[in-house]
Amino acid sequence: MKAWLLTAGSLVLLLTVAATAPATQNARTFMNGTEAYRNGDWPAAIAAFKSLVAKGVNNGNLFYNLGNAYLKNEDLGHALLWYARALKRIPDNPDLRFNYEYALTLTKDERGQKESPLLRILFFWKYQLSHSSVRWMAILFNAALWIALSVLISRKKRLLRPSVILIAAATLIFSATAIYNYVETLQVKYAVILPEQVAVRSGFSDTDTQLFVLHAGTKVRVTRQADTHLLIRYTEDKIGWVKRSEAEII
Repeated sequence: MKAWLLTAGSLVLLLTVAATAPATQNARTFMNGTEAYRNGDWPAAIAAFKSLVAKGVNNGNLFYNLGNAYLKNEDLGHALLWYARALKRIPDNPDLRFNYEYALTLTKDERGQKESPLLRILFFWKYQLSHSSVRWMAILFNAALWIALSVLISRKKRLLRPSVILIAAATLIFSATAIYNYVETLQVKYAVILPEQVAVRSGFSDTDTQLFVLHAGTKVRVTRQADTHLLIRYTEDKIGWVKRSEAEII
């Protein structure tokens, strides 16, 4: 697993933590967590970083550090949960992707819903850019398109038309991706199995039929939420209920 301390990402995280109130206390908590990690006290590092999350610090590098601490603490389920949350915010971080892929090799279950490698190549910007980055790109290209159209109409220069077409195409691509990401965030939820082993059942009771078994770190799709349980889909033909304490939504 790649080292993460004293990196540019950690410095950005420290600045983010320091910018929240109360700044001094949050910065001290972050440094305490960093020191605990350095000393190999994984539970203390986890407690410190999670306390920042509880205070509303929503930062991809913090989630990444939490994933590292959980992985060191041999808690694969929570490690992959926080890595997945970090990937939604800093998907282009190479160290995060390396550690995430490494953690996936430690899971016992095969990936239930595999993404097509072809789709990842054709739509690389969706997988390489965070949702916020895609939104900003859509906004910038929309602004550039209107400016280009205004210049084209006012000056009537045909040489500008190819550039306008390219800007329009980029605007369409990023706007459509931003809309897709928004709809996906609202309607599609994924969760990670946390305990070492979980029995997926046909109902809420422990006496209901056991349909199949999943293990720590497995990513599943959430199709319905109840007060105490989640209806999850592992593959197209494997659907069942687990307790909320056994799977946490990313």
